[in-house]
Amino acid sequence: MPVSTLGVIPARYASSRFPGKPLVMIDGKSMIMRVYEQTLKTTVLDRVIVSTDDERIFNHVKDCGGEVMMTSEAHMSGTSRIGEVVEHLSFMNHCPYDVIVNIQGDEPFIDPSQIDLIVSLFDNPEVIIGTLIRKIIDQDDLLNPNVVKTVVDNSGKALYFSRSPIPYLRGIPQDAWLDHHDFFRHIGLYAYRSSVLKRILNLPEAPPELAESLEQLRWLYHGFNIHTAITDIETVGIDVPEDLLKLTNNA
Repeated sequence: MPVSTLGVIPARYASSRFPGKPLVMIDGKSMIMRVYEQTLKTTVLDRVIVSTDDERIFNHVKDCGGEVMMTSEAHMSGTSRIGEVVEHLSFMNHCPYDVIVNIQGDEPFIDPSQIDLIVSLFDNPEVIIGTLIRKIIDQDDLLNPNVVKTVVDNSGKALYFSRSPIPYLRGIPQDAWLDHHDFFRHIGLYAYRSSVLKRILNLPEAPPELAESLEQLRWLYHGFNIHTAITDIETVGIDVPEDLLKLTNNA
Protein backbone atom coordinates (compact mmCIF):
# COMPACT_ATOMS: atom_id res chain seq x y z
CA MET A 1 0.00 0.00 0.00
CA PRO A 2 1.53 3.37 -1.04
CA VAL A 3 2.42 5.78 1.74
CA SER A 4 1.02 9.31 1.79
CA THR A 5 3.81 11.87 1.77
CA LEU A 6 4.28 15.52 2.68
CA GLY A 7 7.28 17.57 1.55
CA VAL A 8 8.28 20.53 3.72
CA ILE A 9 10.89 23.13 2.75
CA PRO A 10 12.11 25.11 5.79
CA ALA A 11 13.19 28.63 4.81
CA ARG A 12 14.76 31.19 7.16
CA TYR A 13 15.56 34.76 6.22
CA ALA A 14 18.04 35.49 9.01
CA SER A 15 20.92 33.25 7.94
CA SER A 16 24.13 34.42 9.63
CA ARG A 17 26.28 33.62 6.59
CA PHE A 18 23.79 34.65 3.90
CA PRO A 19 20.88 36.85 5.09
CA GLY A 20 17.88 36.74 2.79
CA LYS A 21 19.18 33.64 1.01
CA PRO A 22 15.77 32.15 0.09
CA LEU A 23 14.87 35.30 -1.85
CA VAL A 24 18.10 35.65 -3.82
CA MET A 25 17.35 35.68 -7.54
CA ILE A 26 18.91 33.04 -9.79
CA ASP A 27 18.38 33.69 -13.49
CA GLY A 28 15.18 35.62 -12.81
CA LYS A 29 13.67 33.29 -10.20
CA SER A 30 14.12 33.18 -6.42
CA MET A 31 16.01 30.33 -4.81
CA ILE A 32 13.05 29.22 -2.71
CA MET A 33 10.74 29.04 -5.73
CA ARG A 34 13.33 27.07 -7.68
CA VAL A 35 13.46 24.53 -4.85
CA TYR A 36 9.67 24.48 -4.63
CA GLU A 37 9.17 23.95 -8.36
CA GLN A 38 11.83 21.24 -8.55
CA THR A 39 10.13 19.47 -5.67
CA LEU A 40 6.78 19.54 -7.47
CA LYS A 41 8.32 17.55 -10.32
CA THR A 42 8.49 14.42 -8.19
CA THR A 43 5.58 11.99 -8.36
CA VAL A 44 5.88 10.72 -4.78
CA LEU A 45 4.81 13.79 -2.78
CA ASP A 46 1.13 14.40 -2.18
CA ARG A 47 1.69 17.96 -0.97
CA VAL A 48 4.55 20.46 -0.66
CA ILE A 49 4.68 23.34 1.84
CA VAL A 50 7.29 26.02 2.43
CA SER A 51 7.73 26.68 6.14
CA THR A 52 9.11 30.07 7.15
CA ASP A 53 9.32 32.55 10.00
CA ASP A 54 9.56 35.62 7.78
CA GLU A 55 6.72 37.59 6.19
CA ARG A 56 8.84 38.51 3.16
CA ILE A 57 9.36 34.85 2.29
CA PHE A 58 5.75 34.03 3.16
CA ASN A 59 4.36 36.75 0.88
CA HIS A 60 6.77 35.95 -1.95
CA VAL A 61 5.91 32.24 -2.05
CA LYS A 62 2.19 33.00 -1.79
CA ASP A 63 2.39 35.60 -4.58
CA CYS A 64 4.18 33.05 -6.77
CA GLY A 65 1.38 30.54 -6.26
CA GLY A 66 3.15 28.27 -3.78
CA GLU A 67 1.78 26.87 -0.54
CA VAL A 68 3.46 28.36 2.53
CA MET A 69 2.98 28.33 6.29
CA MET A 70 4.21 30.78 8.94
CA THR A 71 6.07 29.12 11.81
CA SER A 72 7.76 30.32 14.98
CA GLU A 73 11.07 32.20 15.04
CA ALA A 74 12.17 30.07 18.00
CA HIS A 75 13.03 26.91 16.05
CA MET A 76 16.69 25.89 16.22
CA SER A 77 16.55 23.37 13.37
CA GLY A 78 14.64 22.58 10.21
CA THR A 79 13.36 19.39 11.84
CA SER A 80 11.79 21.40 14.65
CA ARG A 81 10.19 23.81 12.17
CA ILE A 82 8.75 20.88 10.23
CA GLY A 83 7.38 19.54 13.49
CA GLU A 84 5.27 22.68 13.87
CA VAL A 85 3.89 22.21 10.36
CA VAL A 86 2.94 18.61 11.11
CA GLU A 87 1.36 19.64 14.42
CA HIS A 88 -0.70 22.28 12.64
CA LEU A 89 -1.88 19.79 10.02
CA SER A 90 -2.70 17.10 12.56
CA PHE A 91 -6.18 16.60 13.90
CA MET A 92 -7.26 14.33 16.76
CA ASN A 93 -3.51 13.73 17.33
CA HIS A 94 -3.24 12.05 13.94
CA CYS A 95 -1.12 13.36 11.06
CA PRO A 96 -2.81 12.82 7.67
CA TYR A 97 0.57 11.92 6.11
CA ASP A 98 2.58 8.76 6.71
CA VAL A 99 5.98 10.15 5.71
CA ILE A 100 7.39 13.67 6.00
CA VAL A 101 10.26 14.72 3.73
CA ASN A 102 12.59 17.50 4.90
CA ILE A 103 13.80 19.28 1.76
CA GLN A 104 16.73 21.69 1.95
CA GLY A 105 15.73 25.20 0.92
CA ASP A 106 19.18 26.10 -0.37
CA GLU A 107 19.53 23.54 -3.17
CA PRO A 108 17.80 25.32 -6.09
CA PHE A 109 18.48 22.49 -8.54
CA ILE A 110 17.65 19.52 -6.35
CA ASP A 111 17.01 16.50 -8.54
CA PRO A 112 13.44 15.17 -8.08
CA SER A 113 14.74 11.61 -8.44
CA GLN A 114 16.53 12.02 -5.11
CA ILE A 115 13.19 12.65 -3.43
CA ASP A 116 11.80 9.59 -5.21
CA LEU A 117 14.75 7.58 -3.90
CA ILE A 118 14.43 8.61 -0.27
CA VAL A 119 10.67 7.96 -0.23
CA SER A 120 11.24 4.52 -1.76
CA LEU A 121 13.08 3.54 1.43
CA PHE A 122 9.73 3.51 3.20
CA ASP A 123 8.54 0.58 1.11
CA ASN A 124 10.37 -1.29 3.86
CA PRO A 125 8.11 -1.15 6.95
CA GLU A 126 11.17 -1.25 9.21
CA VAL A 127 12.40 2.14 7.96
CA ILE A 128 11.51 4.99 10.31
CA ILE A 129 14.07 7.63 9.22
CA GLY A 130 15.72 7.82 5.82
CA THR A 131 18.51 9.87 4.27
CA LEU A 132 20.88 9.78 1.29
CA ILE A 133 24.61 9.25 0.93
CA ARG A 134 27.02 9.60 -1.98
CA LYS A 135 30.42 8.07 -2.63
CA ILE A 136 33.31 10.48 -2.03
CA ILE A 137 35.63 10.74 -5.01
CA ASP A 138 37.59 13.88 -4.08
CA GLN A 139 40.35 14.00 -1.47
CA ASP A 140 39.41 17.55 -0.48
CA ASP A 141 35.86 16.42 0.34
CA LEU A 142 37.22 13.55 2.43
CA LEU A 143 39.23 15.94 4.60
CA ASN A 144 36.74 18.86 4.63
CA PRO A 145 34.95 19.09 8.03
CA ASN A 146 31.97 20.73 6.30
CA VAL A 147 31.45 17.54 4.30
CA VAL A 148 29.80 15.10 6.70
CA LYS A 149 30.97 11.51 6.38
CA THR A 150 28.79 8.45 7.01
CA VAL A 151 29.55 4.83 7.92
CA VAL A 152 26.79 2.28 7.31
CA ASP A 153 26.26 -1.38 8.14
CA ASN A 154 25.63 -4.17 5.63
CA SER A 155 21.91 -3.40 5.52
CA GLY A 156 22.40 0.32 4.82
CA LYS A 157 21.66 1.57 8.34
CA ALA A 158 23.89 4.44 9.48
CA LEU A 159 26.38 3.55 12.19
CA TYR A 160 27.77 7.06 12.65
CA PHE A 161 28.08 10.48 11.05
CA SER A 162 31.22 12.58 11.47
CA ARG A 163 32.99 15.65 10.20
CA SER A 164 36.19 13.61 10.33
CA PRO A 165 37.10 11.08 7.63
CA ILE A 166 35.85 7.74 8.94
CA PRO A 167 36.80 4.97 9.21
CA TYR A 168 40.49 5.54 9.90
CA LEU A 169 42.65 3.39 7.62
CA ARG A 170 45.49 2.14 9.76
CA GLY A 171 48.84 1.70 8.03
CA ILE A 172 47.80 3.51 4.83
CA PRO A 173 48.91 7.09 4.02
CA GLN A 174 45.91 9.40 4.18
CA ASP A 175 46.41 10.64 0.62
CA ALA A 176 45.86 7.05 -0.56
CA TRP A 177 42.74 6.29 1.48
CA LEU A 178 40.33 6.71 -1.43
CA ASP A 179 42.27 4.04 -3.34
CA HIS A 180 41.71 1.48 -0.58
CA HIS A 181 38.22 2.11 0.78
CA ASP A 182 34.82 3.50 -0.23
CA PHE A 183 33.98 6.57 1.83
CA PHE A 184 30.53 8.20 1.76
CA ARG A 185 29.32 11.75 2.30
CA HIS A 186 25.96 12.55 3.80
CA ILE A 187 23.37 14.32 1.65
CA GLY A 188 21.19 16.46 3.91
CA LEU A 189 17.82 15.23 2.72
CA TYR A 190 15.75 13.51 5.41
CA ALA A 191 12.44 11.70 5.58
CA TYR A 192 10.63 10.47 8.69
CA ARG A 193 7.52 8.53 9.50
CA SER A 194 5.20 11.12 11.04
CA SER A 195 4.82 9.15 14.27
CA VAL A 196 8.61 9.02 14.69
CA LEU A 197 9.07 12.71 13.91
CA LYS A 198 6.98 13.59 16.96
CA ARG A 199 9.18 11.36 19.12
CA ILE A 200 12.57 12.62 17.96
CA LEU A 201 11.51 16.22 18.48
CA ASN A 202 11.28 15.52 22.22
CA LEU A 203 14.70 13.89 22.56
CA PRO A 204 17.33 15.57 24.77
CA GLU A 205 20.61 16.66 23.20
CA ALA A 206 23.31 13.99 23.01
CA PRO A 207 27.08 14.23 23.65
CA PRO A 208 28.11 13.16 20.10
CA GLU A 209 25.66 15.67 18.64
CA LEU A 210 27.13 18.50 20.70
CA ALA A 211 30.69 17.45 19.84
CA GLU A 212 30.13 17.27 16.07
CA SER A 213 27.23 19.76 15.79
CA LEU A 214 25.20 17.17 13.86
CA GLU A 215 21.54 16.80 14.80
CA GLN A 216 21.19 13.28 13.39
CA LEU A 217 23.61 11.95 16.02
CA ARG A 218 20.94 12.69 18.63
CA TRP A 219 18.63 10.24 16.94
CA LEU A 220 21.26 7.50 16.72
CA TYR A 221 22.34 8.09 20.32
CA HIS A 222 18.78 7.51 21.53
CA GLY A 223 18.36 4.33 19.51
CA PHE A 224 16.54 5.48 16.36
CA ASN A 225 17.78 3.75 13.22
CA ILE A 226 18.55 5.84 10.13
CA HIS A 227 18.42 3.94 6.83
CA THR A 228 20.37 5.25 3.85
CA ALA A 229 20.16 5.01 0.08
CA ILE A 230 23.08 5.73 -2.25
CA THR A 231 22.74 8.45 -4.85
CA ASP A 232 25.24 9.26 -7.58
CA ILE A 233 23.82 12.74 -8.18
CA GLU A 234 25.93 15.70 -7.09
CA THR A 235 24.01 18.26 -5.05
CA VAL A 236 24.83 21.97 -5.06
CA GLY A 237 24.02 23.73 -1.80
CA ILE A 238 24.24 27.50 -1.29
CA ASP A 239 25.72 28.43 2.10
CA VAL A 240 27.38 31.76 1.31
CA PRO A 241 27.00 34.30 -1.55
CA GLU A 242 30.15 32.99 -3.23
CA ASP A 243 28.47 29.62 -3.70
CA LEU A 244 26.21 31.17 -6.33
CA LEU A 245 29.15 30.86 -8.71
CA LYS A 246 28.63 27.08 -8.60
CA LEU A 247 25.30 27.56 -10.35
CA THR A 248 26.68 29.26 -13.46
CA ASN A 249 26.25 26.16 -15.58
CA ASN A 250 23.00 25.00 -13.97
CA ALA A 251 20.66 27.98 -14.28
